[in-house]
Amino acid sequence: MKKKKPQKIEKKEEKKGADVVGRGGDDWYYSDVVKEHFFNPKNILLDEPKEGDFDAEGEVGSVACGDVMKMWFKLDPETKKIKKLKWRTWGCASAIASTSVFSEMVTEKGGMTIKEALAITPQEIMARLGGLPMIKVHCSVLADQAFKKAVEDYESKYKEK
Repeated sequence: MKKKKPQKIEKKEEKKGADVVGRGGDDWYYSDVVKEHFFNPKNILLDEPKEGDFDAEGEVGSVACGDVMKMWFKLDPETKKIKKLKWRTWGCASAIASTSVFSEMVTEKGGMTIKEALAITPQEIMARLGGLPMIKVHCSVLADQAFKKAVEDYESKYKEK
């Protein structure tokens, strides 16, 4: 019986400075804003909402695909501005940070109208975050899409007949 030669183990070069090294070996860097929103997410909803807490909800994504985003909002009946927007995600740091900053953008300074919030683009979310790694750009779209689903829900409930 032949004896196997021991395998030579190559030492991988360790990359320094990156926040994350992707599977392909590429370096991912996150801005301080992304890190702040990931470690201290704003307007996150951890418990199930109670009946009447929100006017609408929307959900996008699939657990099988990796990311799921759910969002709820409540309008001020007098001003028609979004006074409360909460969210929950099963996703990565970029998805959490993107949705957290989106929720701030929509509710700060007294809140936005639905029309104003719908005008927020994924590019504006990324700019507010100070950028995202190219492979994570799709995460900024999830917040935008979940909000659009919530607006569809709102319109189906409150559309004038």
